[in-house]
Amino acid sequence: MMTYSELQSQRIRQAQSNLCVGLDPRPELIDGDLESFVRQVMEETAPHAAAFKPNMAYFEAQGSKGLAILERVLADRPREIPIILDAKRSDIGETQKYYAKACFEHLDVEAVTLNPLLGYDSLEPFLAYEGRGLFLLTITSNPGSEDVQMQPCGDGLVYQKIQAMAQRAPRGSTGMVVGLTNAKPEVLDSLADLPLLLPGLGAQGGDLKALAGQGRQAPILVNVSRGILFAQDDRSFAQRARDYAQQIRSVLHAPPE
Repeated sequence: MMTYSELQSQRIRQAQSNLCVGLDPRPELIDGDLESFVRQVMEETAPHAAAFKPNMAYFEAQGSKGLAILERVLADRPREIPIILDAKRSDIGETQKYYAKACFEHLDVEAVTLNPLLGYDSLEPFLAYEGRGLFLLTITSNPGSEDVQMQPCGDGLVYQKIQAMAQRAPRGSTGMVVGLTNAKPEVLDSLADLPLLLPGLGAQGGDLKALAGQGRQAPILVNVSRGILFAQDDRSFAQRARDYAQQIRSVLHAPPE
């Protein structure tokens, strides 16, 4: 069985894209049916998508109807495109086992985002699913990232302890969420060669340039949500996704300055 990292790398090569399309449907910005909107986004952006990342909050906010929409959409999705469920789950013991069951058995996604602050044992129920992926919140894209993740902890910083947990996990299973808005070039340069999920490009103003020419082997995914779903322009979802995929590719494959 392939590791998650191998599966994701395969899709990146197939699509020639590192774009992760964030599925954050905001009902107040959608003219029409939410499910139809999500399906249209996925259908149009699929040729340019290395992964889809549905954010649980936007579906849970609709109650049972929203969860049913997510279930149906995921059941019908193109199987060659991995799903990263942006759930940020975190708990201990039996509760975390049930979170893992919900993500990897019921919704049958390839990867999930997790809050690692409860420690390594909270990751183990998810790691028990061979071939699935975990992305640990390491440096998030919000201003509050400075409050905890960038603070001293022992002989390093909190985010470095989180990275050590990702490195401790079986190879190919675990990566890091690193917000482009808060990761300074020297921080990006110091990150281990693990799978990276990078939010913050587009509406949040993140900059990819520090990743140019690093020669990383592990898959890199750059997430764009609002810039594709709700951009104020006349382009289609497909055109927006294509343009972001090209922008990301040109930077990731550029030589270092």
